[in-house]
Amino acid sequence: MCWKHVPLGGPGAGGATDPATGRPTATDGRWFGVSPADEAALEVALALRARAGGPSTVTVVALGPPAADSVLRVALAAGADRAVRVDAGAALGGATVAAALAPTLDGADLVWCGDYSLDRGTGSVPAFLAGRLGAAQALGLVGVDLDAWRTGAPLRVVRRLDGGRREVLDVGPPAVLSVVGSVASLRRAGLAAALASKSAPIDVVAGPPDDPDAAAGVVTPYRPRARVLPPPVGETLSRVRGLLRMSGGDAARAETVTLDPPAAAARIVAQLREWGYLDADPAPD
Repeated sequence: MCWKHVPLGGPGAGGATDPATGRPTATDGRWFGVSPADEAALEVALALRARAGGPSTVTVVALGPPAADSVLRVALAAGADRAVRVDAGAALGGATVAAALAPTLDGADLVWCGDYSLDRGTGSVPAFLAGRLGAAQALGLVGVDLDAWRTGAPLRVVRRLDGGRREVLDVGPPAVLSVVGSVASLRRAGLAAALASKSAPIDVVAGPPDDPDAAAGVVTPYRPRARVLPPPVGETLSRVRGLLRMSGGDAARAETVTLDPPAAAARIVAQLREWGYLDADPAPD
């Protein structure tokens, strides 16, 4: 699974920032950590290991400078079996990060990630990583059915969609999955485990150099492109009823569709175009 070493207090937390990039230059571990989504991903991985039994292991991989070892020791204290740091700087794009992480994660049954990080928040690395590994992907998960899972069976997960919709998926290995922070709370490490983690070995592998094309100074959460909505029409009371879905407002539309994966993908793309999230399909030459 993947963790990301991030400043918890935003730019300048615990120290100065680089004026050229806006990124924090402090290395004091007290001001750095991981996102709640990353913690949730580790907790899910640990819970699955407990249910699987046998030789199942949890390896936590983080990309960053030596200061990132502090968050890897937190993962080891919580119960991870192995920690690996890909030695690299912060100025890397999502595709480059995924390419650097992929060799360490190759061969894993399930790769768990946080859905977003506290610094850039794009959530792009899990998708790039799935492409690199040639694995299935299920991103933006708001639910993981741990109780019903059995070794060798697909894992049932719930994915968040726009407009409050949900998508239920059965995912089998190999797969890359990303979860939101509300899925699980990371267990509290015992004193003995916390002390042992301070001297536990952390494997370090060479990473890529800084990417000059990576976005610089992006430390606020990612926000998707705003949708263009028509102006309100009708009297105020009917509009309020429509917003609250009270009687007299338009009925909420719901539709259950069962399709093969290629047809389902085409249906999703068509619906995204209808909602305005994607440009219209270009006319054929």
